Amino acid sequence: MLDIPFRSARQLAAGVRKKEIGCLELLDLYLTRIERYDGAINAVVVRDFERARRRARAADRALAKGDVWGPLHGVPITVKESYDVAGLPTTWGLPSLRDHVAAENALAVDRLVGAGAVLFGKTNVPLYLADWQSFNAIYGTTNNPWDLARAPGGSSGGSAAALAAGLTGLEAGSDIGSSIRNPAHFCGVFGHKPSWGIVAENDQIINPELERWYYKRAKSHTTEIRGASHSVYESHPREVAAVIAEAARSF
Repeated sequence: MLDIPFRSARQLAAGVRKKEIGCLELLDLYLTRIERYDGAINAVVVRDFERARRRARAADRALAKGDVWGPLHGVPITVKESYDVAGLPTTWGLPSLRDHVAAENALAVDRLVGAGAVLFGKTNVPLYLADWQSFNAIYGTTNNPWDLARAPGGSSGGSAAALAAGLTGLEAGSDIGSSIRNPAHFCGVFGHKPSWGIVAENDQIINPELERWYYKRAKSHTTEIRGASHSVYESHPREVAAVIAEAARSF
């Protein structure tokens, strides 16, 4: 079996339930690795360690009473920066949104937490989630843990780099134009894009400033993005522009 930091989320959850490792102990293992290795990789760019430690302690107390929160009880996780997490910044790498703090969780975050996961941070993205590398002016460049001179892919590049380096137990990315699949390939990890409609389409909400940018883009690209549904969805410019293009056609 792989060393603990590189085990699957299912294996980690099984170890927690069997009390082979405590929830706080497991979390601290990942946080120690972040302190040691992430300075060079720069994958986990938003950190919520103390809140995560409080939750991990609560998870240990619950398990001691025989209370299992769900299939991910005590598993430390991160999510892509574009997902809202209450109290943490969501910027999509856009400098003008540096101070934007989410008021509530995205649906996927709520579901992961509801399954028992311990969320401790968010991972890096390219500007507007629109590149196959992961640099933005707020958080800087994420490097490939296999070779720091190379890119980890994008737009879920921080996600894949964190997994490959053993900095997180599970990660939620997003994908419409290979934004999970591309960095998974670059970093040598498993990444899955679910079929359209299986997961919620309204999980990454457009900030008004992002909406204005995408609206301008949509007006000049309506021929290539027709056929969009009326939903706010997974986080790729082609997708978001498609929604706004529906409104643009009425002008």
